[in-house]
Amino acid sequence: MAIVTSVLYGNEKPTKEQIEEIRQAAKKPIVYDEDCPPLTKEQLKEFARIAKEQRKLRKKQVVAIRLSPETAEKVKALGKGYSSVLSRIIDEAFRNPELLHKCL
Repeated sequence: MAIVTSVLYGNEKPTKEQIEEIRQAAKKPIVYDEDCPPLTKEQLKEFARIAKEQRKLRKKQVVAIRLSPETAEKVKALGKGYSSVLSRIIDEAFRNPELLHKCL
């Protein structure tokens, strides 16, 4: 059995071919083996607990920021989801000490 991988980048939508591959893969049965045994009820319970914690960590807070009219126009020109893009830009800036220092 071959492993097929597809890569999606950023805001790219999957192609029709990729969507069809996903649909076909969803119809195939799961094949368990020594590398991929079925999960126990305890393991599933633990995954659910961890997932719940992760959702709490990813939950975003609503904040108000003041932007220059020029910046606000550029941000809104990004289209639907521009606030998520702006959030990722801010996150990236805080991960980059040089960029952060440059902006202070």
